[in-house]
Amino acid sequence: MRTLYVVTHPEATHHVEGVVGGWHDSQLTPDGVRAAAAIAQALRARIPDGAEVELFSSDLRRTLRTANEVAEALGVKPVLDRRLREKSYGEAEGMPQEWLDRRFIPPPAVGERMHHDEGVQGAETKAAWAQRIYAAMDEILLSPCEHQIIVTHGGSLTCVVASWIKMPIESAGYASFRAPSGSITTLREDDFFHNRQVVGLGDTRHLHAANRD
Repeated sequence: MRTLYVVTHPEATHHVEGVVGGWHDSQLTPDGVRAAAAIAQALRARIPDGAEVELFSSDLRRTLRTANEVAEALGVKPVLDRRLREKSYGEAEGMPQEWLDRRFIPPPAVGERMHHDEGVQGAETKAAWAQRIYAAMDEILLSPCEHQIIVTHGGSLTCVVASWIKMPIESAGYASFRAPSGSITTLREDDFFHNRQVVGLGDTRHLHAANRD
C-alpha cells in the first residue's frame, strides 16, 4: 500500500503582501512557520514509527522551510526538485496581484487551453507547467517506498493529483483540484487492484488544532 501525502505550503509573505507568487521566492510568515510545525506533527501522527519515508520538495524558500519542519519531525532529508515549483508567471512575479489581473488573458472555454498565451511575458504555459510536474511524479513513483511526502504549492497540487490519477496531460487544462494553504492531501494506491485513490483533498484539521493551542 503506497500512501502519498501532498502538502501545500502555508501562509507566505506574498500572500499577505498581495503580490504574485509563482517563482517569486517569498518566505513563510510567522503564522506560516507555526502552521508548518503543525503540518509536521500531523504527518508524524499519521505515519507509523519506524516506517520508511521519502520527502520531496519544491526548492523555493516557502516550501523548503515547510519541508525542513517535516524532515525534522520524521528524521528524513528532503530531496529538492525545482520541477515541483508553482507555475511561473514571468514578469508578473513579485508584482501586485492587481497588475497581473489587468493583463491576464483567461483561457477559452473550449479549444486550446494547455498552450494558451495568458498575455504575460515570460510566463509558463499550462503545458510546460504540467509536463515538468508529471515528469517529477513519474520519477518519485518509481520508488517502492510506502510513505512519500511532496511539499509543493497550491496551484501545482492540481498537476500532482492529475498525474496521480493518470489524467492525460492534454486534459489537465480543464482540471482544478483546489486546496487551502497549509493543507494535506492524501493519495493512496492499493496493492491488489493498484487503483489510485484521492482519500482526502486539502485537509486543514491540523491547522485548526494548532490555532486552538
